Amino acid sequence: MNIERIVLMVAGTMVLLSLILGLMFHPYWFFLTAFVGANLIFSSITGFCPMVLVLRKLGLKHGSPFTKREV
Repeated sequence: MNIERIVLMVAGTMVLLSLILGLMFHPYWFFLTAFVGANLIFSSITGFCPMVLVLRKLGLKHGSPFTKREV
């Protein structure tokens, strides 16, 4: 799995999790949803994503998230 796929998976998971927590427990969880969305917008404009720095230090490689896997 490459960095781009992990970033997409974590962002989607955080949005869905924070929505569920906001609906079930407390509306303050929606601030996490807004934070993730704002970070995605910021990342698309600037090309900088803090999670990529962490994943790169863990040794993961870049790749296109929307291409077929080579067998």
